[in-house]
Amino acid sequence: MTNPGKAAPGGQAPGQQNSGHLEVIPLGGMGEIGKNITAYRLGDEIMVVDGGLAFPDAHQMGIDLIIPRIDYLQQNAGLIKGWILTHGHEDHIGGLPYILPRLPKVPVYGGALTLGLVREKLSEFGIKDSDVDLREVELNAKVRLGKNFQVEFFRMTHSIPDNAGYILTTPVGQVIHTGDFKLDEHPSDGKLSDLARIEQAGKEGVLLLISDSTNAERPGRTPSEAEVTKNLEDLISKCRGRVFMTTFASNVHRIQNVIQIAHRQGRRVVMEGRSMLKYAQVAQGLGYMELPEPLLTNEEVGDLQDQQVLYVCTGSQGQPMSVLSRLAFGTHAKIALRRGDSVILSSNPIPGNEDAVNLVINRLYEIGVDVYYPPAYRVHASGHASQEELATVLNLARPKFFLPWHGEPRHQINHARLAQTLPRPPRRTLIAKNGDVVRLTPDEFKVTGTVPAGAVYVDGLGVGDIGDDVLLDRANMSQEGILIMTAVLHPTPHVEIVSRGFVRTNRDLDGQIRKVALDAVEGGLREKKRLEDVRDDMYGAVRRFIRKVTGRNPVLIPLIVD
Repeated sequence: MTNPGKAAPGGQAPGQQNSGHLEVIPLGGMGEIGKNITAYRLGDEIMVVDGGLAFPDAHQMGIDLIIPRIDYLQQNAGLIKGWILTHGHEDHIGGLPYILPRLPKVPVYGGALTLGLVREKLSEFGIKDSDVDLREVELNAKVRLGKNFQVEFFRMTHSIPDNAGYILTTPVGQVIHTGDFKLDEHPSDGKLSDLARIEQAGKEGVLLLISDSTNAERPGRTPSEAEVTKNLEDLISKCRGRVFMTTFASNVHRIQNVIQIAHRQGRRVVMEGRSMLKYAQVAQGLGYMELPEPLLTNEEVGDLQDQQVLYVCTGSQGQPMSVLSRLAFGTHAKIALRRGDSVILSSNPIPGNEDAVNLVINRLYEIGVDVYYPPAYRVHASGHASQEELATVLNLARPKFFLPWHGEPRHQINHARLAQTLPRPPRRTLIAKNGDVVRLTPDEFKVTGTVPAGAVYVDGLGVGDIGDDVLLDRANMSQEGILIMTAVLHPTPHVEIVSRGFVRTNRDLDGQIRKVALDAVEGGLREKKRLEDVRDDMYGAVRRFIRKVTGRNPVLIPLIVD
């Protein structure tokens, strides 16, 4: 690491002239929540920030994960000078095991916990430390990447330790990127956001602010983690039986606070779920989580009474194989819920997961346990800033240009509108999309082109071999079913059909479909058509017939056996 010294007025790097233009290229996380990755390019140098993943929506059937397309980075791999990681959430680092092996080995900078979680993820994929160049930084460090990029990290409170924003100083000017944040006045670790550094940069001159838009629709301030801790303790103190609490596995502060609450309430903690255990082990190993007494396994609960036990488990998003889902559906191998138990969901559903979470909650009610979840109970607070906090950052940074980031279009647009209500609004605001090339100079701020961007689907061991066309087929099969027609030409032409999810067994309809298919085949053979054309004739005839008599549109697969 180097410290090139204080930036000159206007954000210019020392000894360099303000020339050329900077390109800001979001490859993920712009106009959406998830799979965050951004590239900066100046001349023949590129710097990359984060490499996250997203989770599939209900209509993306069979998909495990979604990662960003990195075609642009692969096409310009030799220009990449380094990587910056803002924090350790899945939507910022979860894609790295898929991304880093496909690109040259360059320095990757991040905080201690962030890199600890990255190492754990990489090791699961068989990626060794020697295969990557991970470099730990303090949250006030400055690093230089190539000749054009100087990065200074600064602390921003969020729902995970070691969360950073950064100031990027280039020959073109100074850029502030907040990273994910909220301005928690009572954070669990006592470490406040470094607003003084943002204010100082604002006085020097900020050409561009890129800021978290997730809660731009929410007035006021986001509640403090301290308030959540108090509410959780009040609630747990009134629970008579076993308590099962779920939250995001990466919410290290919340889990630490719950462990302390359990200790004060005379409860022993059992931690269940692979990701929960993984995050806790990394956090403990790096000193971010302290245990007043050892965690127990379920087998070690033994003769403890129900009011002496608290489970911290996975399942805050209704994931089918999570601990809470298996408990709700009675498929957990070792634990069964019963009346008198209490379940606390200390989280909000990620957009797209609402149905899965509601299904789990309803099942819990049917079992007869007591269920506590937002908004009826204030047992969760977002890790993202609301309007008052967003305005504070804008007022301190005083940017010339503004790029709302980390949110869907409605969040970005409401953030832009908020900026225009301030005493000193940005001169220009852009609402960008993934793949936009945003050109930045001291006098210019506009989209000048696009690069490939979008989603790469991970399905089992396959990465990128599933496209939207396959997902459409899956959706059609789930809604209308599938029908396979096999025309056997010898010794005598006949048609066999197999259907799944179409209609109940119906011999009359099956016979009619066979006849329509066979008539089309025999007609094609009489006319001496190519077999491909005979197959298409059969497909078209059956498609029209089924639509006419059933009004349905199953996936049809026509086959010809000569």
